[in-house]
Amino acid sequence: MEKPWLKEYDPGVPATIDYPQVPVHQFLLDTAARYPDKPALIFGNVVEPLGNALLDTSMTYGRLLELTERFAAALQQLGVQKGDRVAVHLPNCPQFIIAYYATLMAGGIVVPTNPQYTPRELRHQFSDSGARVAITLSLTYPYVKQIRAETPLEHVIVTNIKEYFPGLLKFLFTVAKEKKEGHFQDLSGEANTWWFQDLLAQAPAKPQPVAVTPQDTGVLMYTGGTTGISKGAQLTHRNLVANALQVRWWMADSKEGQEVMMTALPLFHSYAMTVCMNHTIYLGGTMILIPNPRVLDHVLKSINKHKPTMFPGVPAMYVSITNHPEVGKYDVSSIRVCVSGAAGLPPEVQQGFEKLTGAKLVEGYGLSEATPVTHVNPIYGKRKEGSWIGVPISDTEAIIMDLETGEKVLGVGEIGELCIRGPQVMKGYWNMPTETANVLREHPALGPGMWLHTGDIARMDSDGFFQIVDRKKDMILGTGGYNIYPREVEDVLYEHPKVLEAAVAGVPVGTEKGERVKAYVVLKPGETATEEEIIDYCRQNLAPYKVPRYVEFRSELPKTMVGKILRRVLVEEELKRLQGQR
Repeated sequence: MEKPWLKEYDPGVPATIDYPQVPVHQFLLDTAARYPDKPALIFGNVVEPLGNALLDTSMTYGRLLELTERFAAALQQLGVQKGDRVAVHLPNCPQFIIAYYATLMAGGIVVPTNPQYTPRELRHQFSDSGARVAITLSLTYPYVKQIRAETPLEHVIVTNIKEYFPGLLKFLFTVAKEKKEGHFQDLSGEANTWWFQDLLAQAPAKPQPVAVTPQDTGVLMYTGGTTGISKGAQLTHRNLVANALQVRWWMADSKEGQEVMMTALPLFHSYAMTVCMNHTIYLGGTMILIPNPRVLDHVLKSINKHKPTMFPGVPAMYVSITNHPEVGKYDVSSIRVCVSGAAGLPPEVQQGFEKLTGAKLVEGYGLSEATPVTHVNPIYGKRKEGSWIGVPISDTEAIIMDLETGEKVLGVGEIGELCIRGPQVMKGYWNMPTETANVLREHPALGPGMWLHTGDIARMDSDGFFQIVDRKKDMILGTGGYNIYPREVEDVLYEHPKVLEAAVAGVPVGTEKGERVKAYVVLKPGETATEEEIIDYCRQNLAPYKVPRYVEFRSELPKTMVGKILRRVLVEEELKRLQGQR
């Protein structure tokens, strides 16, 4: 295959990488041996009674490895064997990292689980994965308890968010919040339910060795929360190792043992798992753990105090920081590199954040089925006008296939489905052979290896840069038969000086064929606008058939915890509204 994108790589970024044939938890073992006394993570919170003072503490790599090995031994004492699934149902906290790497050391498969899930969503994920063990917060334990009997769960391990807080913060939390907010739980009489710290105290110092190969599944990463039925992508140790190294070498000027990673993205999401956690541990960096990225005081105070050099995020995070009324009080100049993912990065957001921080903010792209990173814009190199996801990273090939058959490779500038081949592409979906066959396909004319059909509509230019036009499922079929891509309209809305956030979806128009474009807009604080004002602005910048017919102003938009706007929820709300009018 021709790879025009290789000439666009920043100096020092390799076309191919020599990947070590090791399981991903070897990263922690190796880094702890090199840097036992270096901080691996920083954890704490802001305290309202103390004027939102930031109280946090650090944990060294030596201590992290000690706790991880002991917890791996504890899991083995509970009967966890090679291939068993362990659900890690936690926010960003030291216990997540300990449980993740301990499960892998014990030979298990990690099932990262969103702590905001409802009991119904938990039941599906625990049952589908066949998880034998779940590790959950005391705050969320009642949800697990509610559906436990309907799942394969044999053991539940409960931890309190305060367990690795610094002393003063732990005391204040115990006094002011523990019972009031529901963190206190009495587990006495609960069969096969254990406190995290009790298991650690009783376990041997090290687990029994388990032979884990690069081809073994390490993580079941559930996907589809924004588009429909949730499916478990089987990510092998080879996938996990490869993507961490691909990310490390994309930022070729990274300094081993010196980087500080702002970890505000949730670690149960594939993006943060790879970019913030596995990559940072491989590099010997320090993670600043933020349990709730919506607490901007915590994020900004942590940047000011701990001087992160890297800040992966989503557009909503960068928008919130840039528009924070007191951002000028904080020193944000330590940030050097930011990669934005999970949603399109509007140019206005990119420019505003770069001006504020002096950092390089570039858009990337990935999906859970690819561990997730496949494309990133060069950090220091060429930029394209508009919202481009960049070029394929090391050892990654990408093509555009026709939408009708999925078999014909399209040429430069043609719009079709983005397909990817590389060492980060999953083994397949868990217990879903038909769905696996739909997305992982061989194309013999392109040589051996499986291609991942992403479901995203894209184009490639002559330099090898790719642009996501939209998702197949989000495409709007206009009443005139035109295809309308929501992201194209959203990019225009973000350019409006009064608009803070925007989403666009297609809404049904009664008996007519097709859909009408509707915009959902959140205005910047203190701004006012009319529906006609927004529509007029779009008329000036879009073809007539793309202009929104309706505009709805909102105080906020529905989002996943990682910050991805849920267009599907907006459409569902419209359908319910229409049904109510009939």
